[in-house]
Amino acid sequence: MPRDHHLGLATERVHSLNLRHQHDTAAAVLHHSLHDKTLGALALVSSFGAESVVLLHMLSQIAPQTPVLFIDTGLLFPETLDYQRRVSDQLQLRDVRILRAAPQRLAAEDPDDSLHHRDGDACCALRKVEPLEQALSGFDGWITGRKRYQASTRETVEFFEAEGESRIKVNPLARWSRDDIEAYMTAHHLPRHPLVAKGFPSIGCMPCTSPVNPDEDPRAGRWRNTEKTECGIHFINGAARSTKARPT
Repeated sequence: MPRDHHLGLATERVHSLNLRHQHDTAAAVLHHSLHDKTLGALALVSSFGAESVVLLHMLSQIAPQTPVLFIDTGLLFPETLDYQRRVSDQLQLRDVRILRAAPQRLAAEDPDDSLHHRDGDACCALRKVEPLEQALSGFDGWITGRKRYQASTRETVEFFEAEGESRIKVNPLARWSRDDIEAYMTAHHLPRHPLVAKGFPSIGCMPCTSPVNPDEDPRAGRWRNTEKTECGIHFINGAARSTKARPT
């Protein structure tokens, strides 16, 4: 279970953390987060998608023993599953945990894998949100690769966010641009997700991901032609968590 040593409520702490680290680099934010005992036990949650290897590489250099949580929805591209194994081996990540929906839940709610056609939110809740929430119940916080440039829904993401009043979310790459990601991957000779070259700058499940044109939002291919923009793992009580910082 998470440790009970938080210095105040999460909503109060993230304000202080963002002020303290407002001029820090992504690597410095990640290093601090993983070595500050007051933040408690953290896990990195990764989709092993188009840009995931950057944060995973940083983690491998700073604390490769950190738990990495990967959600296998059962509907992922085969290329993503192969990429996950390749990157984990190449970076020598020591504690990659594969999360899946409980078989009895799948049998009851989506026995023929058609739920995504009928209710995309319910499908994501079943295959992603529930397994992740169960896994995160053993941690005080988690690390994500979200970045402001990815979508309008993420344009105010900060380094540190409160998730409810007890858990903290860390976004070391929040202020990075697409050029920053590309430069880092090139400099460190990191392997590319094979679907990126086929026009997939953001990669989710096979039924709900399509190629993106160069002039489109990188996430335009996720749940195309629907109002859905997020899978729900960054929601609280069914609503997207506001990432706007409190005024100083």
